[in-house]
Amino acid sequence: MDCGLAQGHDAHNSRAEQPFSFEPYDIDHVIITHAHIDHSGLLPLLKKLGYKGYIHSTDVSCSLMEIMLKDSAQIQESDAAYANRKGNRQGATLVEPLFTSEDALDTIESFLPHSYHEIVELCPGVRFRLVDAGHLLGSASVEMWLEEDGVKRKVVFSGDIGNKNMPIIRDPEFIRDADYVLMESTYGDRNHEVTRDYAKEISEILEETFTQGG
Repeated sequence: MDCGLAQGHDAHNSRAEQPFSFEPYDIDHVIITHAHIDHSGLLPLLKKLGYKGYIHSTDVSCSLMEIMLKDSAQIQESDAAYANRKGNRQGATLVEPLFTSEDALDTIESFLPHSYHEIVELCPGVRFRLVDAGHLLGSASVEMWLEEDGVKRKVVFSGDIGNKNMPIIRDPEFIRDADYVLMESTYGDRNHEVTRDYAKEISEILEETFTQGG
């Protein structure tokens, strides 16, 4: 469930510093809740290291991930090339990109898009469906039904849940029942502002960026 790449100044995105705690070729299915890189950005590395199955997500998320993973791969290649140019003068060991554009294209071939509310059977005893999480275009929470030896359980993976009354994006759909819930907790210790003037905020960001020459 999700396969994200850490981002930001404090993130160290080398393969050595972000190893998987499992062998990618042992995984049968991957479900992506939404396209943001911190939830999908390591998919090309997963494929590169042997994952052979499908990557399930909404049709919109698959379209967005195609753009974002290609861009992320170009950044990986560019950063590695820069580090090698700089390190060459110091005799440093060559840096390999975490993954390449070819890896990203290979990953895109594994996308299997689904519609909201479509019930998908991954294998006998494992079904899931995606419901709108209202966080990003195409974002989803995941309802999963598991059955083994006559015992049935429902597990819900929240993904990132959006706010109500957002421009462009629909309100999140709320799931009413589950036996277990795995929650995203980025904002678990704070309350969102009740009302925000998004047009004013983005105009201030643009003005500040242009003032700084960005």
